[in-house]
Amino acid sequence: MLRINDQISIEEWELVESFTRSQGPGGQNVNTVETAVELRFEAERSPNLPEPVKRRLRRLAGRRWTQDGAVVILAQETRSQARNRELARQRLAELIHNATLTPKRRVPTRPTLGSQRRRLKAKAVRGEVKALRGKVEGADD
Repeated sequence: MLRINDQISIEEWELVESFTRSQGPGGQNVNTVETAVELRFEAERSPNLPEPVKRRLRRLAGRRWTQDGAVVILAQETRSQARNRELARQRLAELIHNATLTPKRRVPTRPTLGSQRRRLKAKAVRGEVKALRGKVEGADD
């Protein structure tokens, strides 16, 4: 069982792990041992996730969210299959934990009258500086 917080935990039957050969350097070990882990979690069909968490998880997962509503996480950093399994599970738990946090609502604010006046005054000063640039009329050449 993968524990996310006090309310949410994912059962083992909801997780599917498949192992493949890792990419990148590693000598002969990389050609023979299947150390890369692909962890698949059927989030859309999970009874343990509330609907708002599923929506946020879909947004946070991005490209890792498949069309059939699963989250796929690939871990192939280490040469150990057990460590890669652990890393993949940690990443999934972290992703789901981030989805449980509700974002703060933004309260729109208006600029103060003083800040508006300062901004307009600075614009006027800058406009004057730019207006004074250029050729000087009526000067002896």
